[in-house]
Amino acid sequence: MRKGIAALAWPIAAAAQAKVDAWPTRGWESSSPEAQGMSSQELANLVVFGISNGMDSLLVARHGRIVAEAYYAPFALGVRHRVNSVTKSVIGSLVAMALKDGLLKGLDQPVLDFFPEHRIAHLDERKQALTLQNLLDMTSGMDWSESLVSAPPQSFLDMQRSPDWVRFILDRPMAARPGERFDYNSGNPHILSAILSKVTGRSALAYAKDKLFKPLGIEDVEWRHDLQGVSTGGAGLYLQPRDMAKLGYLWLRSGAWDGQQLLPPQWVDKTRHATIDMGLGPDLHYANLFWSMPAKGVHMAVGYHRQLIVVMPALDIVAVFTGASRYSNALGVPSVPAYAFDAVLGPLMAAVKSDTALPEDREASAALAGAVERVALEARTQESGSSPLASAISGKVYRLKPNDLRVSSFSLTFEGEGAAYDYAADGQRFGGPIGLDGLYRVGGRRPYGPSAAKGMWLDERTFQLEVQTLGNDDAAIAAATFDGRTVTLRIGALGGPKLELSGEAEE
Repeated sequence: MRKGIAALAWPIAAAAQAKVDAWPTRGWESSSPEAQGMSSQELANLVVFGISNGMDSLLVARHGRIVAEAYYAPFALGVRHRVNSVTKSVIGSLVAMALKDGLLKGLDQPVLDFFPEHRIAHLDERKQALTLQNLLDMTSGMDWSESLVSAPPQSFLDMQRSPDWVRFILDRPMAARPGERFDYNSGNPHILSAILSKVTGRSALAYAKDKLFKPLGIEDVEWRHDLQGVSTGGAGLYLQPRDMAKLGYLWLRSGAWDGQQLLPPQWVDKTRHATIDMGLGPDLHYANLFWSMPAKGVHMAVGYHRQLIVVMPALDIVAVFTGASRYSNALGVPSVPAYAFDAVLGPLMAAVKSDTALPEDREASAALAGAVERVALEARTQESGSSPLASAISGKVYRLKPNDLRVSSFSLTFEGEGAAYDYAADGQRFGGPIGLDGLYRVGGRRPYGPSAAKGMWLDERTFQLEVQTLGNDDAAIAAATFDGRTVTLRIGALGGPKLELSGEAEE
């Protein structure tokens, strides 16, 4: 922790609680950093750091007011972002609400008691001892492969392919006694989501809309679900960054919101002082589906590719970061959000200079405004070029052979200075405009949000399409090579494997 922060912790926390007069239910107030005791220059440096580290957005709020907010093109204000495993912390909060509402008797309830209709495989006394608290703390003891370091999350992927996620999870064999060790497992919160459905009579999404999102003024929400209609517990929630910050503000205020106590304060306190060792170093602990760094006064909701809601009670700060792999950032180079937590926590702490207002700093304020403006602009990549094939293939629909992506058709349209792509998958049509000037064009539809695409001719026969869904972390490049009536599509994600699809033009 930065020198001096520990000494300031209790006075700052007490002062912050005494002057809570900004509840962002109907929208966030904004302030200069200096008015809230923070340095504009330090925050400008943090915004610049995000360029080469795959950030889509950055938001910092102190004393209930936004002091810095940046959106990295083509992502923009007002767009939902996939929050990945931040979803887990929302599930944890809903469990706390169900407990407060008396819908759950206690966290020591055996999990299997909620599923009397299931004939459980690999049933033994260890599985019978599994409790709600074990699921919340990732100490279920199930045999599950989902590394937080580098290996593919095999069990999570197998669960997604299964026809019944709840059954898949409950049927896992046990590898340890519940409570014996920490093992990251996205199946745990999905079982909690299913339990919420049982005790509330509705999905976790419906319960959240009524009990959590509505009081906070959160309206723009999407939440994926499994084939049985259970809201996905481990990932799959989409929120706008400003709404992510509202959740952080609720956790910052110990579960209170504008006169209502939505979460039990002792629940939030446990996340702040988590004791479950995650095995990722001495600083990181876990509790109630939250990550915690008690020694630094930080607890967080954490999602893959650095979807973060950071809560710093002693400094009265909430910070939100979203990110995605990028083929070209504002520097024109690829970037992936894989930075260490301290790379953002340290600058946040360093930006705090006082708990009272500082003199305005025009030069630093200009630096922050300039950084925010800079990241909102795209780096122009190579322009499209041209090919005599453009007019010949424009509008032709190519029927593709069966493939793992379940894409059945593909077409490109060139008209004047513009272009568009179209494809069919699983019986639905998707696509959107393509920028031919080295910049993304946003519009159209992809499965989980608006399309952003740009393209160029690599040679006379091959057109390269770079496409992503805004806020969905699915950037991909598809190189389409045309040869007479046939097309070959080579599709790859940044750092991932490449797939080859082929097909022929319709008559």
